[in-house]
Amino acid sequence: MDLQTARQQVTELRGLLNQYGYEYYVLDQPSVPDSEYDRLMRELLELEEKFPELKSADSPTERVGGFVLDKFEKVVHEIPLLSLGNAFNEQDLRDFDRRVGQVVGENYSYVCELKIDGLAVSLRYVDGLFVQGSTRGDGTIGEDITFNLKTIKSLPLRLRENVSIEVRGEAFMPKRSFEALNKTKEERGEEPFANPRNAAAGSLRQLDPKIAASRNLDVFLYGIGDIGESGVVSHSEGLDYLDRLGFKTNNERRKCSTIDDVIEFVNSWVERRPHLPYEIDGIVIKVDSLAQQGELGTTAKSPRWAIAYKFPAEEVVTTLLDIELNVGRTGVVTPTAVLEPVKVAGTTVGRASLHNEDLIREKDIRIGDKVVIKKAGDIIPEVVNVIADQRTGKEMEFHMPTHCPECESELVRLEEEVALRCINPKCPAQIREGLIHFVSRDAMNIDGLGEKVISQLFSEKLIVDVADLYKLTTEQLLGLERMGEKSVSNLINAIEASKANSLEKLLFGLGIRHVGAKAAKTLAQAYGTMDKLAAATEDELKMINEIGEKMADSIAAFFKNEEAQELIKELKSAGVNMEYNGPMPVSIEDSDSIFAGKTVVLTGKLERLNRNEAKERIEALGGNVAGSVSKKTDLVIAGEEAGSKLTKAGQLGIEVWDEEKLLEELNK
Repeated sequence: MDLQTARQQVTELRGLLNQYGYEYYVLDQPSVPDSEYDRLMRELLELEEKFPELKSADSPTERVGGFVLDKFEKVVHEIPLLSLGNAFNEQDLRDFDRRVGQVVGENYSYVCELKIDGLAVSLRYVDGLFVQGSTRGDGTIGEDITFNLKTIKSLPLRLRENVSIEVRGEAFMPKRSFEALNKTKEERGEEPFANPRNAAAGSLRQLDPKIAASRNLDVFLYGIGDIGESGVVSHSEGLDYLDRLGFKTNNERRKCSTIDDVIEFVNSWVERRPHLPYEIDGIVIKVDSLAQQGELGTTAKSPRWAIAYKFPAEEVVTTLLDIELNVGRTGVVTPTAVLEPVKVAGTTVGRASLHNEDLIREKDIRIGDKVVIKKAGDIIPEVVNVIADQRTGKEMEFHMPTHCPECESELVRLEEEVALRCINPKCPAQIREGLIHFVSRDAMNIDGLGEKVISQLFSEKLIVDVADLYKLTTEQLLGLERMGEKSVSNLINAIEASKANSLEKLLFGLGIRHVGAKAAKTLAQAYGTMDKLAAATEDELKMINEIGEKMADSIAAFFKNEEAQELIKELKSAGVNMEYNGPMPVSIEDSDSIFAGKTVVLTGKLERLNRNEAKERIEALGGNVAGSVSKKTDLVIAGEEAGSKLTKAGQLGIEVWDEEKLLEELNK
């Protein structure tokens, strides 16, 4: 067979396979038997193997998973993937409706959709071809999982129109696939996945796409990141447009004219949800008009035009076998219920926090009791109540100890606190938890130093405090379980890199009581260096905006402590940075910057700055960077491929700059 004939056959085979795949995986209306689909796929594979120059990124053969990846690359979302605010009852929904009406008036409607319990993903197409897929991540930066997403057969590799578009959806594992996967894992003696959501996330974060391909994932698309030139003016139109492009959307959606219609739709699914072939954990309600969505805008975390109704938590009965005690980073001793394992909301639960002694007394919880368990927000297990009339008389009352279960120091209850606390600064449990906090993402962000590694280093007495992390050697780490040369090298490099972190990261990592990440940045900006902060008095600290009396007392007490002083000295000797090296805030009153007091929106791709850098520099000059364009927007910065935000700015008559103009003003 010559190349021209082969090309013709390959084109025909791809067309047939794409059509049959769409009918089977999207429409659920197969027109040919599986054997015919498999025969055509084998024929295409053979032709592509014989003529490798005919392979292409949109071929159905791409779905089998080609090669193993070294790592996941980071992807910056041009338009952030915001999380949704939650509603837990009818009143929450009516309050949401009232807030919407106050902004947009009386003429508006909603679209209700099932909230699929999976992994949020972003898909990017250029001229109709799927070029990149990524996880939601923190909403701003995700991970590139393109090759794993290609294995999802309902996800089109080429659209029906040659458009460039970025769309959002939820990748998930159907119940049938989940049950088959766990059966296989159990037969192999492996730990089964807790629920389909974890299974889907774990499958899509495999470096070998063949693993993802074997797990039969699916995806529903629920939105367009940038409407662009599509002419779509409402969310419901956007979903119809996705259908026309060949995407799989969820048909169980309804347009509702009133909040009463919304509540009726929500209630109709409370009982019906177990009969679906996939897991859902609620209903998403969105204002339909895109113009009204823009008018409502967003907060830093979530859109004001959408809300997620979470279904009432499933409640089950089990036996409370024991109560264990855990000592946290700040010395608080927390009782934890040890339960007879029971399945709740899709996962097997064996433990639940009891918070403090007062709660145990209030609910009269005893060891041996039959108890009602639920998951708060379908996530955190908690004991709802005791079934007292099922007591046999063998149940035992629980009393909190007088001494720390880890170090045997006397426990104290500080004024106005319900918790018992160990105040021994050398308590092993507190030190271990403090180390875990120090290396966490929002603190020093030392990649590779997770809870298990920290616990191992601590039990081997290789680290006693955070300064010891900077004394670790390659030889010491190679002696640990499951630590090879490459992972040790990466860990040593990550520890070394953390020395350059700005002061606020270190301050937060030190775990000063009452000092969170935001307060740490405020303090770092106010004093600039560790030495100046350490010398500050309580009265001086209280003069700083957002630093209250409790926090000021706690900070002053920390720096007066001799052990804290010695620790900081050791960190200095290790070369850990003690200065703030981030942008300084400028008050509106003191700033002569053009950004002071203005609301700025960034859109499109910037060449010389990334989005986070631009945001930080604008905010440092007194500006406020928002996620969407509205009447309140003062300025839009438009990079390459700017879409609907730029269009809307033109419609509203908002001033628009390019990147050169932005840099010119920033550099002033």
